[in-house]
Amino acid sequence: MSDRDVLEENAETDQAKFVLNAIRHPVIMIDDDDYIIFANWEAESFFGASGNYLSRHKIDSYIPFGSPLLALIEQVRERRAPVNEYRVDVSSPKLDGDRLVDIYVAPVTEQSGSIVILFQERSMADKIDRQLTHRAAARSVTGLASMLAHEIKNPLSGIRGAAQLLESSVNDEDRPLTRLIRDETDRIVSLVDRMEIFSDERPVDREAVNIHSVLDRVKAIALAGFAQNIKIKEQYDPSLPSVYANRDQLIQVFLNLIKNACEALGTQPGGEVLLTTAFRPGMRLSVPGSREKVSLPLEFCVQDNGPGVPSDILPHLFDPFITTKINGSGLGLALVAKIVGDHGGIVECDCHSNRTIFRILMPASSNPPTSTKEQSQ
Repeated sequence: MSDRDVLEENAETDQAKFVLNAIRHPVIMIDDDDYIIFANWEAESFFGASGNYLSRHKIDSYIPFGSPLLALIEQVRERRAPVNEYRVDVSSPKLDGDRLVDIYVAPVTEQSGSIVILFQERSMADKIDRQLTHRAAARSVTGLASMLAHEIKNPLSGIRGAAQLLESSVNDEDRPLTRLIRDETDRIVSLVDRMEIFSDERPVDREAVNIHSVLDRVKAIALAGFAQNIKIKEQYDPSLPSVYANRDQLIQVFLNLIKNACEALGTQPGGEVLLTTAFRPGMRLSVPGSREKVSLPLEFCVQDNGPGVPSDILPHLFDPFITTKINGSGLGLALVAKIVGDHGGIVECDCHSNRTIFRILMPASSNPPTSTKEQSQ
């Protein structure tokens, strides 16, 4: 083989690596002895190890014993034909928790016994499905909010005015009833006002925001009020870039989430809330009102060690009027989903044994804040 042929072959190999590294799904290649001989960047993140480290291990070092993936590999070798398998559980301690994936397994014809495996995490597909559901639910409550504003608030104003007039003419024994009418009328108006937020379709005024300053502000508000007896811990990535968002709306989102976490903990001993920020390889989603697609690499979590969310409610947790609280309206998490969705982000809830995590994925800002004033807020 001439030097030119060697150079051309090396160039083709480099191009192939560039293409594989650009794929936003984990891709690995194993040889006939099941050793991992190639892993793209996404696979290194998926397995939590570098390509050099992975190359010293077999695939069964990371995949649990008896996994359907191992049977699929043998099937592809025998039939020399690719196969797809959906919703395969590859969870193991080395993969850091639960992993449910769709798998594409194909033979490498140029290398006998070698196999290429592409993983598509179900969590990504499920996040997109859930996000579309949350946005549809927000749109439905938008129409309801507009109707309530016009058809209910005006009559309520008349009822409240009549109750005030009656209060001055009734005896002391009946006066508490007129006050009850006023108080209940005010409560309904307050509920309608909260719902009117959903009908606000104006573009979100966004800028580069330091998420840690937002979380510090929310933590201070919480500790001064509803979280006085709750321990709130932090686990931040100090190198995290700014988030492209509306600061006031972010404060509202995290106040709702932390308040929910504290209410779930109640007075249980050892209850604590953990706030985390991290940089994750993000998926790409369309921003509402734009054809532009953005990456969502910023992950913000609010975690508590409370009793968790009932399994029958979990899939509908962000729908309007869904709540586990006796006196709850079921609008707090729906509002969180709307605000995050308006920012082009995703919000989800994971519930494990004695651990509930609300996870938000959002776009980074291309123009991080430069003023010291914003950083200190």
